[in-house]
Amino acid sequence: MTAARVLVVEDNPLNLKLLRDVLDHSGYHVVAATTGEEGARLAGEVEPDLILMDLQLPGIDGTEALRRIRSTAKGVSVPVLAVTAFAMDADRRRALDCGFDGYLPKPLNVRDLLRQVRDVLARGHPG
Repeated sequence: MTAARVLVVEDNPLNLKLLRDVLDHSGYHVVAATTGEEGARLAGEVEPDLILMDLQLPGIDGTEALRRIRSTAKGVSVPVLAVTAFAMDADRRRALDCGFDGYLPKPLNVRDLLRQVRDVLARGHPG
């Protein structure tokens, strides 16, 4: 069985390292991008099974990157989780309303991260 491919779009080097280390250690194949533009491009090139998308990115933000990903045939079906320091209930609702399939607040809780990644990969994308 091939390891699930997870695209992590995160501009903060420490957060990116944490996500990469946790996911690598858990057996996932991680591809990283540090801008929304790069994330949207890589989503089409590497065909990830899941995308973890920071909302605050240099250049285009995570919501615009998601819109670009969803506008492609390949991007319609990939689940995308929002990762953000915006941790209020209204922020969570806004992310879900924008089309994200889940929401991970920062600072990241490793157990919650892995649980959500496993759950989302198990059920796939509803679209």
